[in-house]
Amino acid sequence: MAEINVTPMVDVMLVLLIIFMVTSPMMTSGVNVDLPKTDARPVNSDSKPITVSIKSDGTLYLGDNPVTADQLVAQLKAASNNDPSHRIFVRGDAHIDYGQVMQVMGQITEGGFTHVALLAQQPASSGH
Repeated sequence: MAEINVTPMVDVMLVLLIIFMVTSPMMTSGVNVDLPKTDARPVNSDSKPITVSIKSDGTLYLGDNPVTADQLVAQLKAASNNDPSHRIFVRGDAHIDYGQVMQVMGQITEGGFTHVALLAQQPASSGH
């Protein structure tokens, strides 16, 4: 018998493989990274976002001023100085149709604005 018995080696390799498969996800999940700090200002930080509000009766407001759906894009362009990357937040009343909010957002993006986001009411802090 000059042949080498490979079975014990295969058993050991399989056990090692299983051990590494179980332990490797645990090793990668708890890595603490100290991120570098920078003095660079975030993009668009100087420009205040424009808020478009939709009330429960369907009326549109640009900031605090009422606006019609036809004037919305023109007013937004004037308020953002024709900057298509200006941030625009859309706030919708909780009781209006979801399609109405999507219609207004679609109208804004068709007007060429790329940074449109939805705003939600933040939950009140329970530290009182």
